[in-house]
Amino acid sequence: MKKVSDLLPCSYDIIVNGITDDSRDVKKGFLFVATKGFHVDHFDYIEDAIKRGCSFIVCDRKLEKNFPHYVVDNLFDVYIELCKKYYQIDSSFFHLIGVTGTDGKTTTTTIIKEIIEDCAYLGTNGLMVSDKNYDTHNTTPCIPELYHDFSIIKKNHCENISMEVSSEALLHNRIYGLKYDIIGFTNITGDHLNIHKTFENYVDCKLSLLNYLKEDGYVVVNGDDPILKNIKHPNRITFGFSKENDYVINKVDYHQNETIIELEYKDYSFQIHSPFFGQYNVYNVVEAFIIGKLFGVEDSLLLERIHKLGCIKGRCEFIDFGQNFDIVLDYAHTINGIKSILESFKDYKNIIVVTGCAGGREKEKRRVIGDYIIHHCDTAIFTMDDPRFEDVDDIIDEMVGDEKDYFRIVDREDAIHYALSIASPGSILLILGKGRDNYMAIRDKKIHYSDYEVLSNYFRED
Repeated sequence: MKKVSDLLPCSYDIIVNGITDDSRDVKKGFLFVATKGFHVDHFDYIEDAIKRGCSFIVCDRKLEKNFPHYVVDNLFDVYIELCKKYYQIDSSFFHLIGVTGTDGKTTTTTIIKEIIEDCAYLGTNGLMVSDKNYDTHNTTPCIPELYHDFSIIKKNHCENISMEVSSEALLHNRIYGLKYDIIGFTNITGDHLNIHKTFENYVDCKLSLLNYLKEDGYVVVNGDDPILKNIKHPNRITFGFSKENDYVINKVDYHQNETIIELEYKDYSFQIHSPFFGQYNVYNVVEAFIIGKLFGVEDSLLLERIHKLGCIKGRCEFIDFGQNFDIVLDYAHTINGIKSILESFKDYKNIIVVTGCAGGREKEKRRVIGDYIIHHCDTAIFTMDDPRFEDVDDIIDEMVGDEKDYFRIVDREDAIHYALSIASPGSILLILGKGRDNYMAIRDKKIHYSDYEVLSNYFRED
């Protein structure tokens, strides 16, 4: 339990039950920090915070009404310090690894978590530490949630953290004040342009993660990416198929149960046995391997740990309920992600795809995704995927254009059921876009929904 006077140089003895800068998250006894966001000024939501039970306000200008508050000049710096004191956390206690990119963040950071001793994971799949799992609200949590998660990690006596860093987190300063030992870049192909407005803004935002690197930190870069290969840094390490990279992927052999990667670095060569399929996962595994080496893990241990890895939930995850065809859940929702996974399974004789596009996101990619799916699978089924305030039929219309060779089934559960009913031996059913998400975003609500639960219930009833 903390009092305001424990957190700020003032005499208020008001009890603080939590900290937030989002009035919608305020509960009784919360301290509300009226920061100025990228799109909104949270000072305008002070009345809402008070109505919801906040007991104290920290802001950067005088409050006209008679309510306990404290005015500061450097509001964002104070916000960080408040969270540090409230959760009794100093982020310098941790060794941080931050991975960003359009695709591959979840897979890469999860592999890193598994191959480095005493390492926590923080990202799309929540917080994982010491074999415990906790739900989170964003890929990269907002500031108070981030420090709350840090406190859980510290209580579990863990000093290493593998973090996904989203472009939205960088845009909204969620990692403000952190310093990373290692930063990894997977690729940059374009996403969230509804927020960043231009591809150039998106790239600049991604690359701004370099500002959070320690002076002696390392940058690990996919050198095959036309944008990332131009990153300049004294401690830059590149990887990829191009011979110009520091780590060169010389050969990849795909087998039924594993992928064998021949990797070369200077006079050394490594044979990595990976359980993951597809070229995009070759990049993810190699990046994680390099970061593990930089963390001081012995080569033999790295190779052994990668070989023993299990699947990553919602990332090219094969689902087995004893059916006589393959089912894969994957989070792929970008143009590059969709192309990569379809390319990986092109040798199947019958490919069925269930997917959609999210509402309130860049519309220009919808037609590209729809066209590619229709022309690279045998049965395309378009359905809802977090429509938010848009009509699902309108989204599908934009995906398919004048094409006729597809199925439209708006309800996602019905769409999956239909796909299952037409699958036959030798087929592969790719359910794309949601991965292991446990919600469907409809208007401003997150309604409980899970592709995995739909599958599980279907086969249980069968």
